[in-house]
Amino acid sequence: MTVHIGEGRELARGASAFTPIRWPRLAKRPEGATPSIAASMLALDHISDAVLVADMRLRGHPIVHVNPAFEAVTGYPAAEAIGKNCRYLQGNDRLQPEIAEVRAALAEGRECSVTLRNYRRDGTMFRNALRLVPFRDGGGQVTHFIGLIRDVTHAPGIDRLTGLLDRYGLLDQLAAIEVAARSALLLVKLDILRFHDVNNGFGYDAGDALLRSVAARLATLPAAAVARVGTNSFTLAFELDDADRAASVVDDVLALLHPRFILPGASLTAQFAAGFTVGFTGADPLQLIRQAGAALQRSKAMPAHPPHPYAEADERDARNRIRLASDLQVAVPNQELLFHYQPQVDLGSGDIVGAEALLRWDHGAFGLQQPGRFIGVAEETGAILDIGAWGLHTLAAYAVKVNRHRRAPIRFSFNVSVVEFTRRDMVAFVQQVLEETGCRAEWLTLELTENLMVPEPDAIRRTFENLRRLGVGISIDDFGTGYSNLRYLESFPLSEIKVDRSFVHDVAHSAAKRVIAESIVKLGAALDIRVVAEGIETEGERAIMRTLGCSVGQGFLFAAPMDERAFQRLLDDGLALREGWDARRLLTMLDGDSA
Repeated sequence: MTVHIGEGRELARGASAFTPIRWPRLAKRPEGATPSIAASMLALDHISDAVLVADMRLRGHPIVHVNPAFEAVTGYPAAEAIGKNCRYLQGNDRLQPEIAEVRAALAEGRECSVTLRNYRRDGTMFRNALRLVPFRDGGGQVTHFIGLIRDVTHAPGIDRLTGLLDRYGLLDQLAAIEVAARSALLLVKLDILRFHDVNNGFGYDAGDALLRSVAARLATLPAAAVARVGTNSFTLAFELDDADRAASVVDDVLALLHPRFILPGASLTAQFAAGFTVGFTGADPLQLIRQAGAALQRSKAMPAHPPHPYAEADERDARNRIRLASDLQVAVPNQELLFHYQPQVDLGSGDIVGAEALLRWDHGAFGLQQPGRFIGVAEETGAILDIGAWGLHTLAAYAVKVNRHRRAPIRFSFNVSVVEFTRRDMVAFVQQVLEETGCRAEWLTLELTENLMVPEPDAIRRTFENLRRLGVGISIDDFGTGYSNLRYLESFPLSEIKVDRSFVHDVAHSAAKRVIAESIVKLGAALDIRVVAEGIETEGERAIMRTLGCSVGQGFLFAAPMDERAFQRLLDDGLALREGWDARRLLTMLDGDSA
């Protein structure tokens, strides 16, 4: 049954966003009499949907009535709502494109249905499926508008945490957008970088708060669609009258996200990677989403993560990543993985004292792949667990083979992923490998990057301590490049640090690099931690690092990474090192130049 207020004027017919509403019929007014407003309001008060009534005859079109359901949905008591223009529910979020449709409907005195981002009294956002219906007097003039409000925040197509569209809602929204001739549709995809560090460092409540804060900022943009499409991923669509403006619009989006986010218990600056693509009339929305995603992956792989426009090579790389992810699942059983070994050399004697085992994948179609090409994919898919298990077992067995008849054993190091430390009992696993292969613990060193230290530092510390009790070495790779490396020296039982190659390269001509390298070497000596200099490529770099007190070096001056057979020949023949110049004399010269 529908409600009739006034002769022949139908108030509500239902809308696609609403289930049919069956209101009680109000008493018909006598011929020529005024409608019973009291009876009308009584009917509104007894329906389950939130309702507001705005008087279009008064300045500012104030709300003159709300029902109890309105109070429950918005949190505003009637006394606070009455007298305000209903746009106060939008807060500062006034750039929503749907608002233009609302304004047009009010001006033209017609019905409309839109979904808006509205805000409750406590500031939380809800998605309002709003239906506006005009009420006319006997002369046909619009005197009031009735707003039917329904909270669809948790409806299908809506992300429950942020109130934005989810990926399915995004697809529906994009399909409904009609790109005008000579116009373009810009699709932007964003990722919050190192988002897991926020969850692990500050707690999941802070992570959720960051996601809601990012969503709130993005919601203020004049976008045709805003969606959260992954744990820490967002997608936006913009209609552009000039496709050449795409890059500047993306810059504006990132500028909006640049200021610090004030969260419960934390204040932080988030870094974002961004990819974007532009489509025109008839473009497939799903294809545009894939293109923006492929561009995002390129942005994430670049230094400083600048916003990246889509190029065909990005999609080709994305397809290759999908294939790599699939092929990685069988790389271990198909025996496609292998190690190349780069020797570590005593800078004084020239003897080979160790080697870093560098993972390679001999892919049937793509050829020999460096770890940077597939380790990230392996970590995302979980294949890294099988790869890590194969790697440690293979390296331990090889260490036994190499050291069986050596008087001075070779120590082998191997990079371990953070995923392995979080998803397996590393102490029990390493102990099992040692027992199965007969490898001595002191022949193995596990190399770790500093990002391993961020999640659950107490648990990591206990694991390190137990591994050191076994006799296994623990090394921090690329030392000196992270903001908190010095804390690691104090907190974690390390046996080795590797001076990053950026400090070793050209150290003979940089007083600043020399000071940094010398400081790291002295720290290692004071804490009884072995220091290895990475990336030594010249005699000058070797001589300087030796004079500064570094005992072990690794780099192309000695040898490039090589396969097992070539490494065995090198062990048999030894390294032939040229005599280095007097490094102390060189230091004196440098000090004189800097004076």
